[in-house]
This record gives sequence, structure tokens and C-alpha cells, in this order.
Amino acid sequence: MRSTRRQLMAAALAAPFVARTAAAQGKYPERPIRIIVPFPPGGGVDLTARLMMEPLSKELGQTIVVENKGGAGGIIGVEAMSHSPPDGYTLSLTGAGTLTAGPHLRTKMPYDAMKLAHVTRLVRMPFIVAVKNDLAAKTLPEFMELAKRQELRWASGGIGTSQHLAGELFTQMSGLKMVHVPYRGTGPALNDLSAGIVDAYFGDPATLGLIRSGKARAMAVTSPERWPVLPDTPAMAEAVKGYAAENWYGLAAPAGTPQAIVDRLNAAVAKVLAEPDVKKKYDENGLTPAVLSPADYLAFLQRDSVMWGDVVRKGNIKLDE
Repeated sequence: MRSTRRQLMAAALAAPFVARTAAAQGKYPERPIRIIVPFPPGGGVDLTARLMMEPLSKELGQTIVVENKGGAGGIIGVEAMSHSPPDGYTLSLTGAGTLTAGPHLRTKMPYDAMKLAHVTRLVRMPFIVAVKNDLAAKTLPEFMELAKRQELRWASGGIGTSQHLAGELFTQMSGLKMVHVPYRGTGPALNDLSAGIVDAYFGDPATLGLIRSGKARAMAVTSPERWPVLPDTPAMAEAVKGYAAENWYGLAAPAGTPQAIVDRLNAAVAKVLAEPDVKKKYDENGLTPAVLSPADYLAFLQRDSVMWGDVVRKGNIKLDE
């Protein structure tokens, strides 16, 4: 009897708090939402966020603010998000380098990637292997032959980024020895590729701008099969059997963010990315909407972590030594 009374009293005391919390979540959002892009402007992550700003703002009824906070391969920006209040007003949009590869690259991480509140994967796409215009190789087989004869310099958006790891996977599977040139973000790497300072670049969809303007050439894509956006460009698997590397960007919130808020954001993003006009803009930029539920997204992240962990170990890649 006493136990029952205690339980009833505890429930009565907790009821107002539960009601207030549920009410607060039900009103979400009540003020602007900040999305931290952990890379400099000009890359695929930044583009993904900015294409979503206006339609998501309309759907949620609040202003969406995109803040670029680059450094440490995206780690600094995600760390800033992870230390923010878990109230749904600070999010980050990022990819494998900060969530599934990062924990394998560093002895210590400033956040537990798998314990963040993962809202959804937004888009997926292959990496694009682009080369400078005056590179002697004109085809993928010629590129690989050239890499055997002379030292080629290939760029990425930074050590430990998904671009870097996609290139590392290529060198591991092909046996080619090429020099990796890491940059602090996609923008600087693209500038040096167009200037001919580096020979090749494992890049995100932002590379399409250079290719379409004739400032660089597409040599291959990293999807298992050819990509409809660049139908005449071979898949890397045509030269390196079994090679496949997927690029993707997803939305995360601080650990402890209420599930009701996570679900609200997931539903809003899914609705926005299904709108024909929005989907068309993403498609035009080589970004394929690929929304997942929070549970399915977490399962995807766990599988991706296993794959990139193997690449990191084989390449003996470390960021904190």
C-alpha cells in the first residue's frame, strides 16, 4: 500500500513537469534554428544546407541560419554543435569524416558520434574524381597508367575527410602510389585544381561547377555504376573491380535532444526534400535526396563506420600523432 501511495505521489509531482516539457516540444520551433556547416563555404555540405534553408524555414515557420565553422576535418564544427543545449535549435550538417570515420582516426574524440541525436540522412552521391585540364591522361585506364609512370598529386578537402578516405580506398585497392595533398575544405582544393597546381581531386558535387565550366575534367565517379548526372564518365569500378565509395550528408543534433523534436525535424526534412522544385535543385547539383528515419539512419551510420574503419587501419591514418 505504501509503495503504491509513493508511486502515485511521485507521478503527481512529475505530471506538471512532463506536461510542461510536452507542451514546449509541441510548440517547437519557437525561434530561429542554427545549422552549423563544419566546413568553409563552397563545398557540397555547404551547398546542401543552403539549398534547404528557405524551404525548411517555410515548413517549420522559423528562420534557418547556416553558420560555417570549419577546421580539423569538420570536427570543430560538430563539437560546437554537440556542446550546445539539446533543444533542437543548434544542429549540424555533415558526413562520414566527422561521424563514421573520425572515431577511427583519433585516439580521442570531443564527442561520441554514435550517441548524438541523428535526425536523418539528407542526400547521397558518388565522389567525383576530377583532373586538371592539361593532364596527359584522357581516359581512366590512361590515368592509372600515368600514375604508374610518374608521381601524381591528388587533393582532398582535408585529412580524414570522406574525400580523403575515398581516395585512400582507391590507392589501397589499385596499388597505385600517389601523393595526397590535403586542403582546409573543398573551396581551396577546387581553386588549386583549376589552376593546375594539383593533378587530381577526389571531390564532392561542388566539383561539377568546374567540370561544367571547362576548368577541369571528370575522370571517374566512385559509385558502383555510372552516375546519371555524368553518364559519359566511367565508374571507378570499371578499372578497379569491387571499388565503391558513397558520399552522403546528414543532419544531427546534440545528444539528449528529445525524440519528439528529432521526429519533428525528420518529418519536416522528408517533406521538403520530396517537393518537386526542391528535389530538382538538388538533382541539378548532383545531390540525390535520400531521407532515412532516425533509426534507419543510425543503422546506416554503424555500417559506414565499419567500412571506413577498415580503410583507416589499412592506411594507418592518424590525426592526433
